[in-house]
Amino acid sequence: MRANRWYGKHDLRVEEAPDPKIEAPDDAIVKLEMGTICGSDLHLYNGYIQPIPEGYILGHEGIGEVVEVGPEVTNVAVGDRVIVPFPISCGECFFCRQELYSACERSNPNAKLAEALWGHSTAGIYGYSETLGGYQGLQAEYVRVPYANTDTFKIPEGLTPDQAVMLSDAFPTGYFAADNCEIKGGETIAVWGAGPIGQMATASAFHLGADRVIVIDREQYRLDHVRKHTAAEAINYGEAEDLQDMLKELTDGRGPDAVIDAVGFEAHGDGLLSKYDEVKQAIRLETDRPITLREAIMSVRNGGHVSIIGDYVGFADKIPVGSLMNRLLTVKTGQCPVQRYLGPLSEKIRQGEIDPSFVITHHVPLDEVPTMYERWNNKEDGVIKVAFTP
Repeated sequence: MRANRWYGKHDLRVEEAPDPKIEAPDDAIVKLEMGTICGSDLHLYNGYIQPIPEGYILGHEGIGEVVEVGPEVTNVAVGDRVIVPFPISCGECFFCRQELYSACERSNPNAKLAEALWGHSTAGIYGYSETLGGYQGLQAEYVRVPYANTDTFKIPEGLTPDQAVMLSDAFPTGYFAADNCEIKGGETIAVWGAGPIGQMATASAFHLGADRVIVIDREQYRLDHVRKHTAAEAINYGEAEDLQDMLKELTDGRGPDAVIDAVGFEAHGDGLLSKYDEVKQAIRLETDRPITLREAIMSVRNGGHVSIIGDYVGFADKIPVGSLMNRLLTVKTGQCPVQRYLGPLSEKIRQGEIDPSFVITHHVPLDEVPTMYERWNNKEDGVIKVAFTP
């Protein structure tokens, strides 16, 4: 089969790879109909996520047709069109029974690597390094899906491929970020990052009842895109003298009711703290650049909620923990337990309540995926979200 394979920082090649095979009785093989590039895939492209063996297949978002199943697969059959959620979850362990699928304690065969970094392991993830299981990814013609009774979801009638593929990660993840803000109705939410997850979080916050959503980014084309498709207000922080003061002015001096960090550890910013992060990350004295997280914590109102959905790897300096403790703030975070949201969110799409496909700006064949990584990473060509067809 053809697949997008990693050979080093900024070195991706679409080439032949071994076809996946059934390895366990509850495995399925899925022929990909459509996949996407996730913003978090750029972390691997830029060499920040390790270890990755040469020839490793990237990608963790996709839909396709079941072409083979193991003898214990009962949830789907050959010929079914399915969504493949990005966290690999057994469906039976302590965490899966609580619908904390992304914390599955059985699906990461390399749990010791994750434990060394985080204290405990999480679920395995397709195409996201040895630390998260070493599973081959979905930027390919075929993929092996373990625990297929939990990790495939039949595509409901009426969903377009663009809508369905967004359910494998980006839409549930953005919705999860907004859901973690505990929106009751009438709130003002500030979202750092106007990439696909930030835009999904924005649309989801409005859907959940937020009155205002303020999106913060430095790329004007992304801000223009989210304003075109939602009622969001936008701040280009590159043009703001003092972001925290601006947010106070927009919220009667209190600050937003909740904030969402949809950027993560490759954040950029202005000022000395941002440069401090860049230097310390470059010389490996910290793994993450938390400038966005600092701004979000310092900006939210007293008693507010901090939702962290941007990826963080390990360790970061100068987190204002005193602000968290003294101001009655609530922090919620985590990789999205996608399986929990697939039924409710697919029904919202079917009913016309929300359409996540607006974030997809580019459709390409699989052979052009490495080029689109480069363009997205370089902020070229107005790339927000890339979908590909094998």
